[in-house]
Amino acid sequence: MYKIAVIPGDGTGPEVIREAVKVLDAASKKFGFQYESKTFDFGGERYLKTGKTLEDKDIEEFKQYNAILLGAIGHPDVKPGILETGVLLKLRFSLDQYINLRPVKLYNSVFCPLKDKKPEDIDFVVVRENSEGLYKGMGEFQKKGTPEEVAIQISYNTRKGVERCIRYAFEFCKKRNKGKKLTLCGKTNVLTYAWDLWERTFYEVAKEYPDIMTDYAHVDATTMWFVKNPEWFDVIVTDNIFGDIITDLGAMIQGGMGIAAGGNINPKGVSMFEPIGGSAPKYTGKNVINPLAAICAAGMLLEHLGEAKAGKSIEHAVIDLCKNKFKSLAAGKMGFSTQEAGDLVVKNL
Repeated sequence: MYKIAVIPGDGTGPEVIREAVKVLDAASKKFGFQYESKTFDFGGERYLKTGKTLEDKDIEEFKQYNAILLGAIGHPDVKPGILETGVLLKLRFSLDQYINLRPVKLYNSVFCPLKDKKPEDIDFVVVRENSEGLYKGMGEFQKKGTPEEVAIQISYNTRKGVERCIRYAFEFCKKRNKGKKLTLCGKTNVLTYAWDLWERTFYEVAKEYPDIMTDYAHVDATTMWFVKNPEWFDVIVTDNIFGDIITDLGAMIQGGMGIAAGGNINPKGVSMFEPIGGSAPKYTGKNVINPLAAICAAGMLLEHLGEAKAGKSIEHAVIDLCKNKFKSLAAGKMGFSTQEAGDLVVKNL
């Protein structure tokens, strides 16, 4: 019996999570596992009513669950940064979800904006450090509001934080057993303190994995090669902000935000899985948003819990729809409503 916390969140989050839970229910019956869930209303509407985001007592409650399924955070009536910091980042930091795991996988070349690229060309994973760097929120203003104002934002990197992320990436690359190649993505030529630490740690840990090929790419070159030669990549490890940037580009080359799912991983604690496309408020309530990313997130959640057969079945059902049914992965252009898309995944399990 698994305990799963569900946070539908804002905008179209509740719509895509409804379909993901529908698929979870069907998978539990088909593959013989049990789960119980509780829905939490953290997000914009709650904040507008109460002025509260996540409190310490809420974090303690989440620690009682095996995993979290999140829809989206972001409300047009709430100032940017409040919900992201008070809900999303607080969950990641408080639950020590120090890995952001983003598979980038093309299911149908028709949906790829790159010329002549096939599914076998775009199949890699980004391992992003998820708890340090610029997103730590450290810094200060000096002489704020004056012509001499200075804004300082600190990229905070520790040996412990960097090493555990890099070790996770090596182990993941070994387990994935595809190209057995791990690329460090950084900016060693300019960011000489943080990336000196990352580079030294990377090559020190690499000595323990002689069967894994290693290489390095500057982040700007990485974005170029995502477009020009995505087939070069197997597993990429990088810091918080670079990982945030390159995974959105990864989503585009795999077909768009409608298919992009990710996990916020604590290997020994509570992990959280989500579609990465955001709340998309302009589509709220129209039953046109693509739920496949949320459904894929549910599949990742099950694989993380050890229900690999169920998780893979969900992915295979999604692949079948992408290859044979969907006209597009964009909202309103799929050829199916949000609800119909969820029903099709259930049918295809």
